[in-house]
This record gives sequence, structure tokens and C-alpha cells, in this order.
Amino acid sequence: MPARIVVVGNGAGGIGAAAAARAADPDAEVSLCTGSGAMAGAFDRLFLAGPQTCVDAGILLRQERITGIDLDRRVVEVEGHGPLGWDGLVIAGRSEPEDPGDLEGVYAAGNLPSGAEWDEVMATAKVAVVVEATHPGLEVVDALAQRGIETHVVDPHASALAGAADPDIAAPLEESWTEMGVKTHFNTRLEGFLGEGRVRGVRTSEGELPADLVVVCTRLPAGSDLATAAGLEVSPGGGIVVDERMATSAAGVWAAGESIEPPGVARFPFQDSASQAYAQGRVAGTNAAGGNSRYQPAYVPWSMPAGRWILGGVAFGETHATAAGVAYVLAKAQGISRARYYPDMKKVTVKLLAEPVSLRLIGAQMVGGEGIRERAHFLGMAVKMGVTLTDLAFMENVYSPPIGALNEPISVAAQNGLAAVKI
Repeated sequence: MPARIVVVGNGAGGIGAAAAARAADPDAEVSLCTGSGAMAGAFDRLFLAGPQTCVDAGILLRQERITGIDLDRRVVEVEGHGPLGWDGLVIAGRSEPEDPGDLEGVYAAGNLPSGAEWDEVMATAKVAVVVEATHPGLEVVDALAQRGIETHVVDPHASALAGAADPDIAAPLEESWTEMGVKTHFNTRLEGFLGEGRVRGVRTSEGELPADLVVVCTRLPAGSDLATAAGLEVSPGGGIVVDERMATSAAGVWAAGESIEPPGVARFPFQDSASQAYAQGRVAGTNAAGGNSRYQPAYVPWSMPAGRWILGGVAFGETHATAAGVAYVLAKAQGISRARYYPDMKKVTVKLLAEPVSLRLIGAQMVGGEGIRERAHFLGMAVKMGVTLTDLAFMENVYSPPIGALNEPISVAAQNGLAAVKI
């Protein structure tokens, strides 16, 4: 009898798990329970090319909601269809946008209209409010401001990308928003929407703002309610506890994506990236189908354009390290993206965090022009491999005036850090 593999979750982790289970055991009966008709944004095109390709790959798509997990009977309860049995189960929840209500003109970032329809919405908008300068929020702000729409950002935190980007790293972004005409309202909470039938504004802790378009970019943490109700071990932070094989506390049950507590490393602000969830899902799905795969803890290098800048980093920044009680040595420098006599030269700010005694790198934050993404990739591997400030201070780097200055900012930052600790 073929093994029955059930994957719960329509995010990148769930898609990765279903595909990996099918590859690990081509004879298995693999069911992907999406809970709705929607799949994981661009990941349906990047990895499975859409629901039909998923079906063509031999994966059974079920769009009904899973209401419970019975570990003793090894079934999941499917709304309207009764129990669905499994030999291997993967829980792969993803965070969802906050429900914005049903006023016309109010949208959640994760459920924006597609293509031409969204273009039409922006073409008629005069004043827009974006709620929270999260990763998707930054993209929405740029899209609106570049259209010439009066754009307001309402965020309860003190700066953009709070928790992920330190305030000094986010500052150039916020300055460029001001240049673009964006009005920021930090330390300000959204209290409600104004209007009947159609939105006419928002009510905040600092007063009312008019708006004919509101995009809510607050994301709620992925729920572990099913796992908790089933009796799986859950961390104090609400994540499902897994080991390096993505195995949970119950035999035959694996978990991946935004609903887990990542093994081996602290949870970082950009821990819940789709690429990481997909990698975890591949491990979980492989093992659920009888394979033997292990997940190497990721330190989540990240980078994104915002305003007129590119931000990036890996693992700990100062804000997160301080909140987590992690001691660190700070190394910081400002360099340039290319030789000064080339057009479009931009400043590059690099902050490195290292352990106080060993000086091993534990995190980084950057803002600048081109090359930030590539530096984030490099520093992500540096953190993983235990590279020290001393290593970085004496690293060799490419000098090519059109694309890189003589003094690499990463190396200069490390040198400054060594000088500060008198090494």
C-alpha cells in the first residue's frame, strides 16, 4: 500500500514539502492541503508553475480547511469531508496579512489585486496610507510614491523595518522617502478605518488622515494552533519545536516554514523568508516520505531596495542583539560603492557585530547602492563559517573603479572594530 503523505499549508514550506515528498517516494500518495484556492504568491510559478502543474506532478490538491490533527488515529480533520489519514504529516503554516475588513479601497498587502487591476486602483488614487513599514510595506510605499500619489506611512515603531534594520541603517531610506514626498508617521498606531462602503481615511493614535486607498502591511505570525491542540511541543514564542530533520515531538510529524522554532539558532527578524521556508519544507517532505535529510540552520541574509537605497544584512543587528541579550563588539565604517570619479557613486555603511572575546562574526547591517545583496550573501556565509573580524580586516577584495572602490567597506569596518578593542 502506498505511503500517505499529507502536507498542511499553502506557503513556500508546504509547496517545497509536497514536491520533495513526491521526489523521495514516487509511489507515495501526496496530498497538499492549501486551505484555499490561493497558493504561495510567486512560488506557484517559480517552483511548481501553478496548481495544474502540481496536479500533473501527481500531488493531490485539497482546498478544504484542516480543522484538527489526531495523532493517535493519524488523521487530519478536513472541513466538510471528515478525516484524512496519513503515514507522514508535514505542518507548514505561513503568516497571513492582517484582515483589513470589507471597506472598498482597503487592501491587505498579501492579497493585492493582480496586474492591470492594481494599476487601475493606483491610477485613480489621490491619497494613500500604508500601514506599517514592513518588507512588503516598503515595496508598496515605493510603488505608490513613484506614481505621484500622496503617500503616508503609519507605523507603531520608531523607524522603518523595525527589528530587522537598525534605526541608523533605516535613516537614509526614510530621508529618501521624504525627498520622494512620502509622509512618515512613526510611533503612531492605526486605530480604525473611516468611511461607509468606501474608505475615506484612517483614525490613528495621532489623529485622522484622509485617504482613498489604504494598504495594510501588518503580518500576523503563523499560527501553531493546530499543533498546540494536537499536543505537539511548542516553544514559549509559539513556534513548533523541531530538530535538524524538521521532526516534531510526535513520531511521523514534521514541520517547516513560519510556524516553527528554527533549530540551532535564534529567531532573526528575517527568519521567515520564503526561500528559507522552502528549504525547510524540502527537508521535511523528504523525511516524511522515508528519506534522510538534515537542515543546516540558516542565518538569513537579506537585502531589498527601498526608496533610493538598498538595505541588507544577516542575522543579528544591534536592535535585535540587544533585545535578545546577546553581547557583541560593534565594528562600523562608511565607504563608497565605486571610485568617486564614476557617476552614481553612493555611500555604503557597514556595521558588523562580533562576539566580544573570539571576535567571530554574528551579524551585519548595511545600506548603500549596488553590491549590498552580494555583500549580504558573503557575510551570511562568513557568519556560518565562523569568520572573525581579524579575518575580515585582512581580507583581499576586488578593486575595479567602475564597480568597487579600493577600500572594501567590510574590511574597513572590521579594521575599525579591531582598533576599538585594541587588537
